[in-house]
Amino acid sequence: MSKNSEQASKKGIKTFYISTIFSISLVLLMVGLLGLIVLHAKNLSNFVKENIVLNIILDEQAKDADIFKLQKEIEKNPAIKDTEYISKELAARNLSKDLGEDFIKFLGYNPLTASIDVYLKAEYATNDEIQKFTRRLKSKDFVKEVVYQESLVDLVNQNLRSISIIIVVFGATLLLIAVALINNTIRLAMYSQRFIIRSMQLVGATRGFIRKPFVLTGILHGLLGALISIAILIGTLFLARNEVPDLIILEDYTEFAILFFGIISMGILISFFSTFFAVNKYLNQHIDDLYKK
Repeated sequence: MSKNSEQASKKGIKTFYISTIFSISLVLLMVGLLGLIVLHAKNLSNFVKENIVLNIILDEQAKDADIFKLQKEIEKNPAIKDTEYISKELAARNLSKDLGEDFIKFLGYNPLTASIDVYLKAEYATNDEIQKFTRRLKSKDFVKEVVYQESLVDLVNQNLRSISIIIVVFGATLLLIAVALINNTIRLAMYSQRFIIRSMQLVGATRGFIRKPFVLTGILHGLLGALISIAILIGTLFLARNEVPDLIILEDYTEFAILFFGIISMGILISFFSTFFAVNKYLNQHIDDLYKK
């Protein structure tokens, strides 16, 4: 009879441990998904900003040597991500392709001018920085004008700023909820072990000796929960990349490694402190209080 009771007890503890691990993994999964959203929002923000193009319209009389010299000077600027020289001929071919017909045959001449397309780094894609940059360019005699969508730059920055604030607030709230949920899950697990803790105290075990196996088990549960959540996140990323191939441009394995390390650290630390304080609670409790819910 006692053997059956012991087996049932072990089975119950094992089941409770498994449910604890999966509860932790589900909470960490939510945090991880938010982390992915933050990473992709940041990368998407940079991608949008770095695709705002500045068209430097050149004078028809500009010499090739002066144009390429200007392009080299622009590329040395730390604010510049990339440049592309568009000749009159290339501009005409691109426009003909967009229109679906050869407009030069209709007009009898090529009205387009050569230009240099400039792409800024994300942190410099603001109207203030662009205006400073364009003022320097306009000092060149063979630069007719610099064209860019000023309203678009403002709109992009304003919208991205608002989205960032919303994500930060939502992230902070979700993080607090995650900590509270994991803490409550572990406290429930420790509640089921309160009589074992008291029994160990009664036979003379020290507080450190009693606390150690529970804390190590809590750390293990946090680690396993984190690894399960990471495995699900990787599977989600794999499926998302297959369904939306354009997500490849937003990949950064270093950032993902940092995110996964953060999930593991969070799982271990929250489990450690939650278990530590939960065990201390029952170590300090009077025996009569152990029967209270």
